[in-house]
Amino acid sequence: MMDLLCILFSLLISYIIFKIWKRIDSKRDQNCYILDYQLHKPSDDRMVSTQFSGEVILRNKYLRLNEYKFLLKAIVSSGIGEQTYAPRLFFEGREEHPTLQDGISEMEEFYVDTIPKLLERNKLSPTDIDVLVVNVSMLNSTPSLAARIINHYKMREDIKVFNLTAMGCSASVISVDIVKNIFKTYKNKLALVVTSEALSPNWYNGNNRSMILANCLFRSGGCAVLLTNKRSLSRKAMFKLKCLVRTHHGAREDSFNACVQKEDELGRVGVHLDKTLPKAATRAFVDNLKVITPKILPVTELLRFMLCLLLKKLRRSPSKGSAASNVTQAVQKAGINFKTGIDHFCIHTGGKAVIDAIGYSLDLTEYDLEPARMTLHRFGNTSASSLWYVLGYMEAKKRLKRGDSVFMISFGAGFKCNSCVWEVVRDLTVGESLGNVWNHCIDQYPPKSILNPFLEKYGWIREEDPDTFKIPEDIM
Repeated sequence: MMDLLCILFSLLISYIIFKIWKRIDSKRDQNCYILDYQLHKPSDDRMVSTQFSGEVILRNKYLRLNEYKFLLKAIVSSGIGEQTYAPRLFFEGREEHPTLQDGISEMEEFYVDTIPKLLERNKLSPTDIDVLVVNVSMLNSTPSLAARIINHYKMREDIKVFNLTAMGCSASVISVDIVKNIFKTYKNKLALVVTSEALSPNWYNGNNRSMILANCLFRSGGCAVLLTNKRSLSRKAMFKLKCLVRTHHGAREDSFNACVQKEDELGRVGVHLDKTLPKAATRAFVDNLKVITPKILPVTELLRFMLCLLLKKLRRSPSKGSAASNVTQAVQKAGINFKTGIDHFCIHTGGKAVIDAIGYSLDLTEYDLEPARMTLHRFGNTSASSLWYVLGYMEAKKRLKRGDSVFMISFGAGFKCNSCVWEVVRDLTVGESLGNVWNHCIDQYPPKSILNPFLEKYGWIREEDPDTFKIPEDIM
């Protein structure tokens, strides 16, 4: 009898151990890895110089001196250099009258450049792809861009397809989240994320200041990213996803209206950037950090932060409102030390002000902000794909070592703040990623100065009188 009980007990223990092992083993098949990525570098005949920018602005007949002064101030302080790229119709002088085909052709030029390079480098066929996620916010065609890619590369009939639009600059992290969730259900899959933005059909040709600002910041770019949950490819992977958090404040009216595509008073369509945008972004960022911080920082740092916060609250004087406000600001500045759990910060290049604000909030150094600043200077704001250009800069600078963690932070209309943390699986060197568009120029960065020459060339506008202003013939 005792022998039988021992056998039954042994079987029970073995079964429990087997179930635990099976659960742990299944989790390993749910990991999300980045195998490789391919950035898009448009041809040099699409490069935007100071001279060309001035020509495009002067073609807008609705602008007057006050708008010129506003644009000059915006461009000078934007942090964008002279080697960014624009769609072809700008160079043909047709930005006022874009066609649907202009947007489609712009996207075709991007994905025909990136997808074949990415697949060939990894010795894959288009039929090997199990999941396709495409995000292009400002172009909605029929058939979809995802369908056009499937048709062009003759992908499989059973491929799982997602075509995202209107997700804004944070769409890359959303796409990764979709892939991550698919990987939880399906084993041994390959996913292709294609991220870009169509600028051709979205140039604003009016004089509303809240809408012409977007013209100054956005530039052409894109990236194709290859992801997998195949355990056999884990050692070949570049990055492993550790955690991902999405924050959406669409239920708040001021956040929802902070960034909206709409018509101006004369019916001209553009993207309106409201004065509430900085506040909406800050609020979304703070709420996102509240969720992701416990996932990425050590317990010791969390305890230290809680203790410091408690002491500052006890010392705070409630008698004066201004003093309380100052203390709150001090707490935000001297807050938690993210460098105890994060090695690199991959920040969306929404503009110089965005980079400065995140740097201040997280108490980052210029070394930490350099990848984002240099990406903004070299490529501009390429919308959802900008994060991958920042990541490419880190790789080209040989910053990414095995075990390092990379914190991606992005913002988008809605209003959204999405973030994720990647672990570097192996040491990454410059020569390894042939798809890195920084390789040919990385030795030139950071330059001694990132000031663009707009002020030098067009600074005279600031002194002009609206009553006597006339555009000089030599710049027409």
